[in-house]
Amino acid sequence: MALVLMALAQAVLAEAPVTEISQLRLERTEEGVLLSATVRFELPQVIDDALAKGIPMFFVAEAVLFRDRWYWYDKQTAVTARHMRLSYQPLTRRWRLTVSPNPIGNSGLALGQTFDTREEALAAVQHISHWKIAEAGDVDPEARYNVDFRFRLDVSQLPRPFQIGAVGHADWNITALRNQRLTIESGR
Repeated sequence: MALVLMALAQAVLAEAPVTEISQLRLERTEEGVLLSATVRFELPQVIDDALAKGIPMFFVAEAVLFRDRWYWYDKQTAVTARHMRLSYQPLTRRWRLTVSPNPIGNSGLALGQTFDTREEALAAVQHISHWKIAEAGDVDPEARYNVDFRFRLDVSQLPRPFQIGAVGHADWNITALRNQRLTIESGR
């Protein structure tokens, strides 16, 4: 009986989508702290089908900068987020990626880019380059810092029927978290 349960558990784990942060680089520059990252994931069939029908998917990258303190919990120095809306327009057969520092709604300032293929659009979602997560004045050169970086699919921005259907299903879980120490070396 125990062997059967272990086999079932391994089968479930094998089917769960794998999301990982394969590269995370932090740089201190005159502008501030810059983050570059590569997130690897494959879209589950459920999400791929929803995108093909024109339903947008929302991804969020979050970075939190912590200053080490020996006497108490680490101090949160800076918090920033990047919201990404990936959508497919079936009439034009083009992919659109909208990026904003705030949750993407019907109004507000956001940067948009179009792509011819799904692979190009996903590559733009998965690669973050030179994202400023803290101002230079927020970082004391004598102190030690850690950065928590989190990437996730934000199901709270999906239409209501998808939010209800996504609860408890591993296919809708695209999440990765990584912590890294900010080194003393300066960037370019």
